[in-house]
Amino acid sequence: MAYTREQIETAVKAKGYVWFEGAKDFDVNIVGVRNSDTGNKVTNVFDDTMTVSYKENGEWKFASWPCTTDPGTKGVKEYHNAAGVARLVEGQYRGSHTLGLHQGKYEALKQAKPVKVYRDANRDMTYDESKIAEGVFGINIHKAGADSTYVENWSEGCQVFKKAADFESFMAICRKAAAIHGKSFTYTLIESSDIK
Repeated sequence: MAYTREQIETAVKAKGYVWFEGAKDFDVNIVGVRNSDTGNKVTNVFDDTMTVSYKENGEWKFASWPCTTDPGTKGVKEYHNAAGVARLVEGQYRGSHTLGLHQGKYEALKQAKPVKVYRDANRDMTYDESKIAEGVFGINIHKAGADSTYVENWSEGCQVFKKAADFESFMAICRKAAAIHGKSFTYTLIESSDIK
């Protein structure tokens, strides 16, 4: 889906979340948009959107890329946590992420503070939202392959970019932000139904 920065800002503020518009450049708003149209069905495709909004030289900049905010088929069926596969609960998580290595392999945004996740253990290919756990579970923001078609187990709760090149563009912005504001990042997840 194509969104405008104004739509994202309006939706975030309508929920009572903080929208960063500081005087300094690269005070980033990282906002994931979960596709509400699919309901609780496991689609196994990158049908969500990752957005970033920030000011550079006093001008607003905005970018968006295809991603998934949901675990894929393999993640749902072969999860590695006894409580069930994780799926991030919508919300704003202040200072939840930092620059760090994803699985020790490459720089990404790594979970640093507790977030809330739904836990789904029945493998029925429908996301369960009855059990919520809070903690540090490795819910990172990272990339899939060069241009991945299916989510599978690229996500077991992580927020994952479809294309490696898009992720690199995102990380370049995050590195500039970190140089000015430090390595702590807030992540906000909203539903596409929140956008008017």
